[in-house]
Amino acid sequence: MKNPVALCLALVGFGALLPACTTMVVGGAVSTAAVTSDSRGTGTIVDDHLIESKANQFFGADGLLSQQAHLVVTSFNGIVLIAGQTPTDEMRTRAEEYVMRVGKVRNIHNEVTIEAPTPTLQRTNDGLITTKVKTTLFAVKDLDSGTVKVVTENGVVFLMGLLDKATGDAVAEKVATVSGVQKVVKLFEATGKAP
Repeated sequence: MKNPVALCLALVGFGALLPACTTMVVGGAVSTAAVTSDSRGTGTIVDDHLIESKANQFFGADGLLSQQAHLVVTSFNGIVLIAGQTPTDEMRTRAEEYVMRVGKVRNIHNEVTIEAPTPTLQRTNDGLITTKVKTTLFAVKDLDSGTVKVVTENGVVFLMGLLDKATGDAVAEKVATVSGVQKVVKLFEATGKAP
């Protein structure tokens, strides 16, 4: 491909199997910010994508959840985050039960709140916050950005990944300074490295 933008977008599409190609768009110009490798093995990356896909299939097949709730499911190394909003506690519990049915799930963090689903404008804002957080992570010394997954829901930033406690604390502290972040929730899995 002669077009570097198209090449980068093609690589992003294959991000489940290849190293991520991260880009920043500023004033219409696209430049490669970093090429990172994921801290998980290829098999684990594929498993995580399958977990997310199967959970979303369960949510979509449930008429009430698909119509009345906003659910986001993210898996990192078999640790699953369910975020979003449901109108009832029963629907929140049902979403978790669906995820429990999926193979290779090691743990579930159910962070779904009981309220009306967020409007599109809030979801767009959450996407912008996630982008700002990911950009900020490049400034954290000795951090491989492939070790951190960022999910933003209603201004709350969830951080997942494989980090030792000291690095996780430093990352959370840095993320808390990002404009628009209401709260930071650390869901890191310890790497065993001494703090």
